[in-house]
Amino acid sequence: MANKEFGVFLPIAKGGWIISKNTPPLDASYQQNREAAILADQIGLDFIMSMSKWRGFGGETEHWGCSLESVTMMAGIAEVTHHARLIATMHAGLHNPAVTAKMIATLDQISHGRAGLNIVSGSFKDEFEQMGEWDSNLDHDQRYAMTEEWTQLIKRLWCEKQVDHQGDYFNLKNCVSEPKPISVPRPYLVCAGQSERGLRFSVRHTDVCFIGGKDEEETRQISLMAKRIAAEYGTTTKTFCMSTIICAETDEEAETLAQFYRDGLDIEAVKSMMHSFGVDVGEKSNAMVERSQNAFMTHTAIGNPATCRKQLSDLLRECELDGVMLIFPDYIKGLTTFGEKILPQLRAEFA
Repeated sequence: MANKEFGVFLPIAKGGWIISKNTPPLDASYQQNREAAILADQIGLDFIMSMSKWRGFGGETEHWGCSLESVTMMAGIAEVTHHARLIATMHAGLHNPAVTAKMIATLDQISHGRAGLNIVSGSFKDEFEQMGEWDSNLDHDQRYAMTEEWTQLIKRLWCEKQVDHQGDYFNLKNCVSEPKPISVPRPYLVCAGQSERGLRFSVRHTDVCFIGGKDEEETRQISLMAKRIAAEYGTTTKTFCMSTIICAETDEEAETLAQFYRDGLDIEAVKSMMHSFGVDVGEKSNAMVERSQNAFMTHTAIGNPATCRKQLSDLLRECELDGVMLIFPDYIKGLTTFGEKILPQLRAEFA
């Protein structure tokens, strides 16, 4: 097996990725994110990523009701980390491509060539409607067409002296963008998507497809689809998924903790989150609905360090993944344990 990559998804929004009243407090403060990033860098994780969120989901926990801005936060984190790739998130439907190109080039300079960009096509109606930035004329596939044009323009701005473009969604006239990034060949690009249209975009324009099914079998099928599409285009791609790590001294303690988090499920916040994704919770099952019903929005590894390591290993192997982005209920405690008792064994296994 080839080397696998491991990263952390920072708690940039209040509550993190477990929608529960019973989890340790994640307050979306820069201090919490900074401490987690420094530790992730110190234990040798490959990347550190943060999402971009502009509206939360209410409920008793006010889940994601407070969040920092991704790029500016990552610029601060660039100054206190040294090795890990730093992946910030921007929305194609919200940020002009020339503005985006310059912001990520700036992050690249601050981080000495460690910048990455997570590209979001922008499918959260409530989030963008509040700013008057929701284009109801664009359907799912058209949003990807817009994102494709946006991404191609950013890549051109990163390497061409000036860019002229009159397109379906963007117009640039003798547009210049200096400085260029220092990353070679360019800053790292990732995109999350499960649909075939989304995967085709990710394979053609980015380095990594972030995926996630309602269970391991569905994640495996999506991973294999991405790799089939890559072969069709005569290229390769990497597939990563997310996993929430609930680790304790014994399997029993970890399971008790996980159940405690499930028991605290914030049902109203889940309903609001589903609505923002355009999902009717009464409709047929999909990954978001399945995951949300037990408070965890991702795959999980639950147990003592050895059990968590095995579950992550099985996930990587069975789903034919190239990497995992980690989530923790308590980032300092979780990252410390992961760095000491899980990561070294995974590195050895996949060396």
